[in-house]
Amino acid sequence: MFTTSDIFHISSKKEFEKLTLKVFRYQYENNTVYRNFCDLLKKDKTNVKSLQEIPFLPIQFFKSHEVLSSAEPVQVTFTSSGTTGMTTSRHLVTDLNFYEESFRLAFSQFYGNIEDYVVLALLPSYLEREGSSLIYMVENLIEHSNQPESGFYLNNYDELIQKLTELDASGQNVLLIGVTYALLDLIEKQNFQLKNTIIMETGGMKGKRREIIREELHEILCKGFGVSKIHSEYGMTELLSQAYSLGDGIFECPPWMEILIRDTEDALSYVAEGKTGGINVIDLANVNSCSFIATQDLGKKYPNHSFEVLGRFDNSDIRGCNLMVM
Repeated sequence: MFTTSDIFHISSKKEFEKLTLKVFRYQYENNTVYRNFCDLLKKDKTNVKSLQEIPFLPIQFFKSHEVLSSAEPVQVTFTSSGTTGMTTSRHLVTDLNFYEESFRLAFSQFYGNIEDYVVLALLPSYLEREGSSLIYMVENLIEHSNQPESGFYLNNYDELIQKLTELDASGQNVLLIGVTYALLDLIEKQNFQLKNTIIMETGGMKGKRREIIREELHEILCKGFGVSKIHSEYGMTELLSQAYSLGDGIFECPPWMEILIRDTEDALSYVAEGKTGGINVIDLANVNSCSFIATQDLGKKYPNHSFEVLGRFDNSDIRGCNLMVM
């Protein structure tokens, strides 16, 4: 078995690779869904010797199967958002300690002590449903900020405008984390000139507005909030870790998370750095579900392990992955 100390105290690339292969073998033995998928690809714990040889489970499996590597009781089920009638992803979590440790340590790595911030959350589409892993994380960060001013906002934009303006003017460090369409709604009501506030978008128009490219979006948000950079969080229901961008849409992972870019025509091979392909995620915090996820996002990886998210696959099924349906 693996403990949080194994996963969250990785100090080198070699250590990461060694532990990743251990997690692969563990999940091959203990996760029936993943093992069946690996067997289809003729991959098993005897012939996988490197990260590139590990099979990545298509993210759609979280919609159709119970993806579990643990026999422990499920503590919480995180679900993805979706329109009416759409099948949503279900991430069964048997040990919330892995999730809590993951998001707390990652936040402190990129932003320092949470107690230095008032956390304001503008996440209406997430607040209005059950089972959001993002709400769980932000609620926990709000609590651990130990700031009475921290809190969630739904549609009470006027109250948020007043609070944000007052806090920023007082010199208080503020983190405003918001779903994209709600941040755009906010700056249509009020133009800001913020000096002490980080604006972090979590992506998503949720059908409320037309999708726009990141450069255009960040330009609009920078102007509206009066800031030089827009920060971003890259996370999803199926992962227990997040990557962060401190500006320009370039993301970095915490030490227990890694991105590989697969060929869009051949899902079992990889493209060179700087080339566009499908994003595969290694998330060792997912030790009790599946740590190897083939997402439906397109991206590029750069030499220093940073990466960029460029959009999503046009079609619902990833090309070159027909054997993903079991």
